[in-house]
Amino acid sequence: MSLFYGDTTQSLNNRDSFLLSLGLDYRDLVCAKQIHSGGVKYVKEDDRGRGALNYDACVPDTDAFITDKKNLPLAIFTADCLSIFLFDPKTPAIGLVHAGWQSTRERIVANTLQLMKKEFGCHTEDIYIGFGPAIRSCCYEVGGEFKDIFSDEIIQKNNKYYLDLAKANKKQFLDSGARHDNIFDPQICTFCGKEEFFSFRRQGKGCGRSMSVIMLK
Repeated sequence: MSLFYGDTTQSLNNRDSFLLSLGLDYRDLVCAKQIHSGGVKYVKEDDRGRGALNYDACVPDTDAFITDKKNLPLAIFTADCLSIFLFDPKTPAIGLVHAGWQSTRERIVANTLQLMKKEFGCHTEDIYIGFGPAIRSCCYEVGGEFKDIFSDEIIQKNNKYYLDLAKANKKQFLDSGARHDNIFDPQICTFCGKEEFFSFRRQGKGCGRSMSVIMLK
């Protein structure tokens, strides 16, 4: 699905085919040049189509989107990082987050919730949160220095350290006031799912990317 990583020759066709099945136009996508930051962008109508056909046209230096505009599809791309979908049915408003370990360290979840409160008047307890597939603690081996960053989310096994990325982001949601019952985690590991998912850890930097999309109807 990426226009930058992996084999991009069929990416536009792939986007078209996938989104057409949902009744969406791939040319309306709003995409980001993700940099593993804590940056969040409020997407408006004049952003429609940014990055849909050309990577250089993507919204720069952004790893999360929010919007209250209808029929405006937001997209992020992952290959082990965690995609997070947010939906506030009361406002209504949505958000979409690309959360790798660096963005998680930069508290991108808290930043996204804060901007949704500022721009839309959202209440965190009203927001439904869905996690996409990501590398899980069974496979996400990290160095010992990560203990200083994620003290409660590091698992030690056989003298090795593993990061529970989903747990770290879930903690940010709960600390920000989200309801536990409103967080949905399928617990799918991209590293384990060799036939189903791209994985940066398994395949290297040149691997393809999966696309996560959310839109208000």
